[in-house]
Amino acid sequence: MYQWIDELKNTQNHLQQEVTELKKKEVQLQKSLSLLRSTLESTAHGIMAVSLQGNILDFNQKFVDMWQIPNSLTLSRDYLQCQAFFENQLKYPEAYSQVISEISNQSDLESSDILELKDGRIFAQYSQPQWLEGKIIGRVWSIWDVTQSSQIEETPQLKPVSWYTLAETTNASIFVIQGWDLSYMNPAAEVLTGYTKTELLTGFNSCQLFKNKKRKQVCNKDLEYQEMKILEKNGTERWLACVVATLDQQQASLEMIAGIDITEYKQAELDLSQTLEQLKQLSELKAQFMSMVCHQFRTPLNVISFSNSLLKRHINECYEEKTRPLLDHIQSGVEQITKMLDDILFFAKAEAATIDYDAKPLNLVDFCNDLITRMQTNDSENRINLLSQGSYLTACMDQKVLEPIISNLLDNAMKYSPIDSEVQFKLFGECGKVVFQITDWGIGIPIADRERVFEPFFRGSNIHNLPGTGLGLSIVKTLVDLHRGYIAVESELGVSTTFTIMLPAVKSKL
Repeated sequence: MYQWIDELKNTQNHLQQEVTELKKKEVQLQKSLSLLRSTLESTAHGIMAVSLQGNILDFNQKFVDMWQIPNSLTLSRDYLQCQAFFENQLKYPEAYSQVISEISNQSDLESSDILELKDGRIFAQYSQPQWLEGKIIGRVWSIWDVTQSSQIEETPQLKPVSWYTLAETTNASIFVIQGWDLSYMNPAAEVLTGYTKTELLTGFNSCQLFKNKKRKQVCNKDLEYQEMKILEKNGTERWLACVVATLDQQQASLEMIAGIDITEYKQAELDLSQTLEQLKQLSELKAQFMSMVCHQFRTPLNVISFSNSLLKRHINECYEEKTRPLLDHIQSGVEQITKMLDDILFFAKAEAATIDYDAKPLNLVDFCNDLITRMQTNDSENRINLLSQGSYLTACMDQKVLEPIISNLLDNAMKYSPIDSEVQFKLFGECGKVVFQITDWGIGIPIADRERVFEPFFRGSNIHNLPGTGLGLSIVKTLVDLHRGYIAVESELGVSTTFTIMLPAVKSKL
């Protein structure tokens, strides 16, 4: 026994070192994510990231402000509702629907377009697939307001004085190129490039300024969207998102370029790819670590459990009264550690999205009743009262993935409730989703703990000596996210706690 205990201690020391290294890497990743978030929020572009399955992953505040998205949509992030909202804002929604259809049929397609809104604003829109290790994992959309630029493009119909005033006062950088020579640039272009008009308008070859042009036809007018890389006077390279127009049909070589600086966006795009790769590596590292923990602990635990059983069987009856409680404590400890290892291993699989998911039509009422029967044995001190919408509610879900979500919440509700109290379990359908709502009348969750309640290994400050691993709610949150569902908690200290889960009722792939 002492030898096994020493082995466990050595294993624990090794694991503590591994945990320390893992935490350092996690802190570094959090810093990278924080920097990426700051970059996305500071850019002048509206940016939205969408998964390959069409779910909205994130968007910055600029995107919300430009589209004037209501709070209800920013909270739900329902892609279909958002798409309907966008179409309702557009002057020509049919063209937008065609673009979405083309992208849906060809996931690696890069797309550019000009969107005219009913309120008179004009947006330039660009989207490209997001790649990770040779696979497309989603799509990033960016938009920016080109209303002023579009007005400038119509300058042939304006009086010369009006055109000049508009060009000189706009924040967009404007260049007019005839052949290879620059014939006009506005003050904003001077600030951007670091060159003066005198330097650029006296025989300066535009090829020295514009280093890269990525042309895309965006409509049937004499108009193109281009991403250009320019070289400033000090040698710095910057990216411009430009609208290029032919000013005179008789002089096809005469072009006007109106552009805005998107260098920060291009850098954020690169940072996003790097951060996604780091996230993937960290997830794999954590999964490997969890598996190693389970392997290291399980072998000595099996030996201890087996030896404990032998001791109980062959112990001398005269010593049984004194030793039996000690052996029971050992067995209880082994069972608790085994439960923790099972939770850790399941959590690692869920977080790394390696769980086999096989959704099939499932009668949720029967499923919940069976689960309650197994959990609520004859010696259970608390009762579970199921309130369902009728006796038959079907959804396409994987029973083995759904079971740990519900069982963990019910187990917590009974564990933290007073003896002989009732746990209320509601089940109903709402707007194409299935809602599970579990309420207990127990100790409640302190306000300071609610923001961290789904963190791995976190346990509330008021649970005292109640046993637990601190992984149950983390597993629940991870599995709900994999279902593309939603979980919320409401609690009043010393009164009650309610967990609400909403899961899609239709089949989806994890």
